Amino acid sequence: MTMLTYLELIAKLKPIRLLLLDVDGVLTDGKYYLTGAGDETKGFSSLDGHGIRMAQRAGLHVGLLTGRVSEGVARYAEGLEIKILVQRSYQKETDYERILAEHSLSDAEVAFMGDDVVDLPILRRCGFSITTSDAEPWIQSCVCHVTRRRGGQGAVREVVDLLLKAQGKWDEAMSRYVR
Repeated sequence: MTMLTYLELIAKLKPIRLLLLDVDGVLTDGKYYLTGAGDETKGFSSLDGHGIRMAQRAGLHVGLLTGRVSEGVARYAEGLEIKILVQRSYQKETDYERILAEHSLSDAEVAFMGDDVVDLPILRRCGFSITTSDAEPWIQSCVCHVTRRRGGQGAVREVVDLLLKAQGKWDEAMSRYVR
């Protein structure tokens, strides 16, 4: 995809109502750790968590769509009151279509952030497609926006800030912190 102009970027971001996120490689650095007992652990950035809260306060919905199953991801979603959580998504586009139908959304109203080949069907379809700076270059060439930050290191927060600014919600979001 070619680089968007500023006006094209704003036009694609204004209608967004749902920020849908892959987990591994987007909210995490892509690594997962297995304990001797077989439990899986992941690390999440507090910047991303706070960004998700900011998006929710601004009226945006946030959802997680991941191929893996992890109790840690379920707890992360619960802690942030993320209502849309789909794990074990082996056909992400099918689950994406179900999310659209359940929430009366169109493709143009969804920003999706993914980082791998399994995310391509949604990245090609959604209103605003995003990947991380550490995604493969050929994935980066397929999206509207590539973050400066790496997955699991504040990339989601970067996107939230961009969305809030484009939708004219930034000043109100910041008024909570800066008076």
